[in-house]
Amino acid sequence: MKTNRYRLPILALVVAMSLLLLGCNLLNIPAILTWGARTEGKVATKAAEVAVTPQPALQPTPTPLPLPSAGELNAEEQLLTSIYERVSPSVVHIRVVRRVKVEQPFGFEFKWPEIPGFPTPPPEIPRLPEEFYQPGEGSGFIWDTAGHIVTNNHVVEGADKVEVHFFDGTIVEAKVIGTDPDSDLAVIEVDVPSELLRPVELGDSDKLKVGQWAIAIGNPFGQTWTMTRGIISALGRTLPSGTSPFAIPEMIQTDAAINPGNSGGPLLDSQGRVIGVNTMILSRSGSSAGVGFAVPINIAKQVVPVLIEKGHYAYSWLGISGRSLTPAIVEAMDLPVKQGALVIEVVKDSPADKAGLRGSDKTTKIEGQEVPIGGDVIVAINDTPVHGMDDLITYLVRKTRPGQRVELTIIREGHEQRIEVELGERPSQVR
Repeated sequence: MKTNRYRLPILALVVAMSLLLLGCNLLNIPAILTWGARTEGKVATKAAEVAVTPQPALQPTPTPLPLPSAGELNAEEQLLTSIYERVSPSVVHIRVVRRVKVEQPFGFEFKWPEIPGFPTPPPEIPRLPEEFYQPGEGSGFIWDTAGHIVTNNHVVEGADKVEVHFFDGTIVEAKVIGTDPDSDLAVIEVDVPSELLRPVELGDSDKLKVGQWAIAIGNPFGQTWTMTRGIISALGRTLPSGTSPFAIPEMIQTDAAINPGNSGGPLLDSQGRVIGVNTMILSRSGSSAGVGFAVPINIAKQVVPVLIEKGHYAYSWLGISGRSLTPAIVEAMDLPVKQGALVIEVVKDSPADKAGLRGSDKTTKIEGQEVPIGGDVIVAINDTPVHGMDDLITYLVRKTRPGQRVELTIIREGHEQRIEVELGERPSQVR
């Protein structure tokens, strides 16, 4: 009973203190009971906020191309490198020396007269050397395993010494065995071990198209075995050879850099085949202006074997000079055709003269200049149309030989006629 007596007062004291704490807001029983739930809610809300916060959009980054390792080449570089490595041993550097004689200005040797009583004669008057040596250089390529090398005629013309430098450093003297000024081609011969003779592969210049690759290997300005690349810019150019009074037909025009020293070297296609012989450039500076020309390899195929065998090449000869028709000439002559080759002059005693072709006999003023007209107009040869002088020259060079008879279709005084001509052989000089 004693215990129960103290238990009730103690219980009352606890209740009173609890009520006091509640009144002072020091004991928040609901908050205590819900603290865990509210904490979890705050964490969940924060996580939700983080999850829905918009992030800036990332820009797509292209996958970078793998960088080529050292020494790795792309397909085009591999092709050019392969052509250079394969063809360069077939290309040679040609050096020549020409002995040039000098005529004394007075034509005799002056000696001071010895007269008694006169002062001692002065020192001798300096004389020009009687001769001097003129160096030159060019390029060439190995034609066959017999030691024949093709180059330009103007590279070796008049040379007293011809020296050939091979890709491996071998240097030998060569002799000129055949020249053709009309095509500006020449053949020289060397005596070297067979392993040095790696002939080039020949292409077909009749199948070329404008826009194809054109690759030159040669020795411009003495910079040996230089490769340049461009395209075929045009085909069918007819240009003076520069070493004869006749023109070279079907020349290949290229923008591949060709400079002095490239003459005689090969022009290649993308397979490394020779399509032409680099010959000349048009330039005001004397160096490459992107307008170079090569003799087509198909003319070389025609000429070179004959040069090797006979030393010279005989072309058929008609014996005229002329020009292509223009609209102004057609109008002035009242012609029934718009295209053809107008005969301006007929060489005396030539095949054309003997066949009765007529040259121009009058002139007319066109754009302020006197232009010859009135001659026969050639419109076909052996029934092959002639659109201009280039067509006539090409046909005569490529498809005829001296002594061959051809039939010319001409327009004379407004009427068509046919004349048969027996072709002669080109003279070295035209009278």
